[in-house]
Amino acid sequence: MDRLTREQRSALMSKVKSKHTSIELFVRKQLWSAGFRYRLHVKKLPGTPDLVFKGRKKVIFVHGCFWHGHPCRRLPKTRVAFWEEKIARNVSRDEENIKKLTSLGWSILVVWECELRDPNFINNVARFINEPSHT
Repeated sequence: MDRLTREQRSALMSKVKSKHTSIELFVRKQLWSAGFRYRLHVKKLPGTPDLVFKGRKKVIFVHGCFWHGHPCRRLPKTRVAFWEEKIARNVSRDEENIKKLTSLGWSILVVWECELRDPNFINNVARFINEPSHT
């Protein structure tokens, strides 16, 4: 059972950010320290990717596991149908944006929140950034 009223929960959830989240800031800091330079939230690209490496034609999305439907997430016990539908829409939109970016010749990497626990995650991201583009 939720300890908050429906109105309190709604107000709390409305404050969840879509940009400059803690996980995004963590990834950005790691990449900047490793010497990578990027653009943030380029609105001209489908899905407004979190990090854009224009010269390399690569983008990175930093996804929270809950909001973007990663298998590791747990749904709330209340209003399950609502959350399943909402997250399914997010997943569908993510897939559509990835298709559009791919058709424009961009390489895409999705970094999941749960992957940040892996001490080698920055090496994996750096490998993606440094590998030649397939354009």
